[in-house]
Amino acid sequence: MDDAYFTIKTESEVETKVKASRFIGRTLIVATTDEMLEQLSAIRKLEYNANHNCYTYIIGITEHETEFKYSDDGEPNGTAGKPMYDVVAGSGVTNILTIVTRYFGGTKLGTGGLVKAYSECAKLALEKSGKVEHFITDVYNIKIEFPLYNQLLQLIDRIGAKQIDSDFSDIVKLKLEVRKSKSDRLVQEIVELSSGKAKIEKEEI
Repeated sequence: MDDAYFTIKTESEVETKVKASRFIGRTLIVATTDEMLEQLSAIRKLEYNANHNCYTYIIGITEHETEFKYSDDGEPNGTAGKPMYDVVAGSGVTNILTIVTRYFGGTKLGTGGLVKAYSECAKLALEKSGKVEHFITDVYNIKIEFPLYNQLLQLIDRIGAKQIDSDFSDIVKLKLEVRKSKSDRLVQEIVELSSGKAKIEKEEI
């Protein structure tokens, strides 16, 4: 399964000018619709004199839960929000709100000119933000006998799991984090290592 996803590394702001029209592009990190609405409202208040605050957002880390929307905010239909969305979606990032604010400079840009201006401003903001890779993970609580501890550590290292916590009393207790794509393999190998005696509990997040 695909358990990797990308977000922007940092929020950004850029500015471009096309035939005296001023475009301000911003990328903002958002994880929920409420966060998105709060950020959008803040920019609208900040840029209250602007002619347009066009935007697009993508939220969600799996294909089945992804939510997106775009708005031309008064520009001709299809000339701002959708082109911006295409740029953002094409970059592969999620949990992002992209806003391009326009101050009209007195010269109309035409449909093609608007599409180009909004697309390029969004692209510049994204490039300035950079992106970082994340992984969807599972967390397990493991209980295993002491004689198997060193072998378990080797197993953890081989699979690429991460040890979050440990407790050594009458038995070894470990909390492990592992990429979801390697989750089944981790469980299977621990079961085999312990001949089915290890106690494995998955944390519900």
